[in-house]
Amino acid sequence: MADAQPPKVLAFDVFGTVVDWRTSIAAGSAGYLDRIGRGDLDPAAFTDAWRSRYLSGMRAFAKSGRPFTVLDVLHREMLDDTLRAEGIDPATVDEALLQDWTFAWRRLAPWPDSVEGLSRLKRGFPIVTLSNGNIALMLEMARRGGLPWDAILGAEVTKAYKPDPRAYLGTAEVLGLAPGEVCLVAAHHSDLAAARACGLKTAFVARPQEYGGRAAPDAHLAQDWEWSGDSLIALAMQLGC
Repeated sequence: MADAQPPKVLAFDVFGTVVDWRTSIAAGSAGYLDRIGRGDLDPAAFTDAWRSRYLSGMRAFAKSGRPFTVLDVLHREMLDDTLRAEGIDPATVDEALLQDWTFAWRRLAPWPDSVEGLSRLKRGFPIVTLSNGNIALMLEMARRGGLPWDAILGAEVTKAYKPDPRAYLGTAEVLGLAPGEVCLVAAHHSDLAAARACGLKTAFVARPQEYGGRAAPDAHLAQDWEWSGDSLIALAMQLGC
């Protein structure tokens, strides 16, 4: 849909779209697993198991009736569950180690094209986050990775987690825009489909290594998005930046 009307703001998914969570978390988890005497576990498989709890947890959160809880806390709960699944009782592990391990999600490295691509896109559009990450998490990640956001809109802003419609519509509302004036940029077809259902424009960025080269779990939800590219730099070129 190359002739789509340009948006007024680009709102970005972050985990997997802008930063490489799998490589970063697996590298960190290797050291933590060694420190707790479980170097026999595959850190990449451990990371995938941890992430799978995130994917299912976000879908279920809105239905749970649980008061809004920031992602740092949920990441810790998911880490504990992942450890228990491997026969490790979190109560026997040093608390400071577990907290630092949880905060590995604040230290994710950008994809090689992300900083340049965001910088180019920023020349033509305000760029903000539309992520399930909380503000403290997103701020530390941006500072470490040199991510040049105009605004960091953590999930605390809408008190909702994607794919809850409130996450998309609430972001447009706080920006003072109609949903169709906001474009979600994401590497995930499920996220884009949920945004489109709320009236947002959509831009897909392919990240074939997000799952280590395996097909993404939502690949079957692919549609003809307004814009699509294999990097943020390619997206910038499409949008004239």
